[in-house]
Amino acid sequence: MNTICVFAGSNTGKRKTYAKEARKLGRSLSENNIRLVYGGSSIGLMGEVANEMITSGGEVIGVMPKGLFRGEVVHRSLTSLVEVDGMHERKAKMSDLSDGFIALPGGAGTFEELFEIYSWAQIGIHEKPMGLLNVEGYFLPLLKMIQYSVQEGFSNEDNLDLLTIDASPQKLLEKMSSYQRPQLRPKWKDS
Repeated sequence: MNTICVFAGSNTGKRKTYAKEARKLGRSLSENNIRLVYGGSSIGLMGEVANEMITSGGEVIGVMPKGLFRGEVVHRSLTSLVEVDGMHERKAKMSDLSDGFIALPGGAGTFEELFEIYSWAQIGIHEKPMGLLNVEGYFLPLLKMIQYSVQEGFSNEDNLDLLTIDASPQKLLEKMSSYQRPQLRPKWKDS
């Protein structure tokens, strides 16, 4: 993996641990010579990861729609900024530039980015590793929801193996570097 796309909140959340672990992820990416691709903002957990990468001498690529957000402030110290026309193009560009994905705690936008890339993996659009940095157990309710979708017959159980999960940034990267895509059963069964 040479480049990881990080999905993260545009806020830092209530717990200081979220920002601390976001910075650890930035440091780990830099120490492992992995480029960061992300939404290009200087605020929230996104900004924490990018700031640590920049401080550690890492390469940081931001992808942001032109004039779409008033509250999101473009990071001015990026290695490069790619401007796109809208959110769909932003996500496609981040995916094209990346060898894998990591989701940090975040809100609806982070969930939407994660689930789009997760569903793309289920249907075979990509075979890249996807990680959840499970800080303070943040993703446990989400994982329960996915497990419930399996229990209720809406998802295949082997789809759970598409996600790599750890609370430690370095351990998550190590797991992702040895990721082998699971053999998935067909989504639709013959009736």
